[in-house]
Amino acid sequence: MDKQDKIFVAGHRGLVGGAILRNLKKKGYSNIITRTHKELDLTNQAAVYDFFATEKPDYVFLAAAKVGGIGANSAHPAPFIYENMMIGFNIVDAAYKNGTKKLLNLGSSCIYPKMAPQPLKEEYLLTGALEPTNDAYALAKISVIKLCAAYNKEYGTNFLSVMPTNLYGPGDNYELTGSHVLPAMIRKFHEAKISGRDTVTLWGDGSPYREFLYSEDLAEAVVYLMENKDATDLGEFINIGTGEDLQIKELAGIVSSVVYEDTPERSCSINWDTTKPNGTPKKLLDVSKLKALGFTPSTNLKDGIRLSYRDFLENKEIRQ
Repeated sequence: MDKQDKIFVAGHRGLVGGAILRNLKKKGYSNIITRTHKELDLTNQAAVYDFFATEKPDYVFLAAAKVGGIGANSAHPAPFIYENMMIGFNIVDAAYKNGTKKLLNLGSSCIYPKMAPQPLKEEYLLTGALEPTNDAYALAKISVIKLCAAYNKEYGTNFLSVMPTNLYGPGDNYELTGSHVLPAMIRKFHEAKISGRDTVTLWGDGSPYREFLYSEDLAEAVVYLMENKDATDLGEFINIGTGEDLQIKELAGIVSSVVYEDTPERSCSINWDTTKPNGTPKKLLDVSKLKALGFTPSTNLKDGIRLSYRDFLENKEIRQ
C-alpha cells in the first residue's frame, strides 16, 4: 500500500476497526474513508454497491460485524448469521466488481470445530461439529472465508482472510448482556469495587481455556499482512493469536488484581454460576504460519488488561 492509496475501513467504530484505523493513521496513511452505520448500512446490497462505485477504494479492511458473547449468540442466532453473512457478501462482491486491489477479511476463531485437536491449525476448518452456542456466527464467518477463496480462484482477486483469537482492548463493549468474557469481567469487578461488594458472579465453572490478543497487536498484524503479503502467501486464511492460553479462572484472577491494584487491602471472591454454559473447552490457535511470515504480538496479557481497564475508566459512560 502507498500512503495516498484510498483505504476503506469497514467497522471503524468497533474494537477491531478502531484499532486498524489508529494503526493506519500512525503509519502515515492519509486517504482513509469510513462510514457509520447510519451513513451506510452494510447489510443493504444496493447501498454498498453504490458506495463502492462512487468511492472506488484501493484497499479494504473488512472489520465490520455483529459480535457478542455466548449469551447474545445463543439468544439471537438469526441476526448473527444473517447480518454477518450479508455484510461480508456485499463488501466482497462490491470490492471485486469495483477493482479493489486487496481486501482483508477478519473472521473469528469460533469457526473451528468444538472438539478439534489443540492447538487449532488452519486445516482443521470444517472437520467436525461447531460449538452450538455460536454456530450461527461461525457459519457466517466461514461463508465469507469461502467466498474470498472462491473469488481468488475464479476471478484472480487478492482477498486475504485472517482468523484472530479472542480480542480485547480500547473501544471494547462492556455491556453485560452482549460483551465477551474479558470486558465483562472488567466491568463486573469494577462495579463490585466501587459498590463495596465482596463477590462477583461469573458464568460457567472457570475451567475452559482461552487465548487473548490485544486489539492493537491485531491491528499491527493485519496492516503488516496487507502491506507485505498476498492471498497466495496465506492460503485460504491464517490464524492470528499469541499461541498461549490460560483458564478462565486464571483470567479472572488477573482481571481482579488489575482492578484492585490501587486498593490491595481489598479483595473480591468469585461465585461461579454453573447453570450458565462454559462454551468450547479449549480454543488455542496454532500461529506457526503467522510467525513464519515474520510477525509476533508484543503486548503481554496483564499489561493489555491494564490498558483496557484504563480505557474503560475513561469511557465507561459511553461503553456500558
